[in-house]
Amino acid sequence: MGQLAQITDAAFKTEIQGETPVLVDFWAEWCGPCRMVGPVLEQIAVEQTGKLKIVKLNVDENQDTPMQFGVTGIPTMILFKGGEAVERIVGFMPKPQLLGRLRPHLESEAATQPTESAPTTA
Repeated sequence: MGQLAQITDAAFKTEIQGETPVLVDFWAEWCGPCRMVGPVLEQIAVEQTGKLKIVKLNVDENQDTPMQFGVTGIPTMILFKGGEAVERIVGFMPKPQLLGRLRPHLESEAATQPTESAPTTA
């Protein structure tokens, strides 16, 4: 579906600002694990619309930002909240594990509300 925007070093700081958490996928065309994680990120982007923004930064074409954040292996995904890095994931990870790492940052307020749905008996 093409939900993932390609960003550049020049646009990076603007893209990671805001209320919505932003997952930046540092990748390269030649990277096999990067190609494996791409469809997983596409699915998550669709499922988490409004809760999470996912963007891709090609490390071959944009070298300043990866160097600034110490990205030495790809794929590396860094989650930003309010412009600050809060989670770093290196390498391919299946969707359930990847979501498990992201969820605590996406549902911080909502996670405490719906827990009282189980009926209680005396």
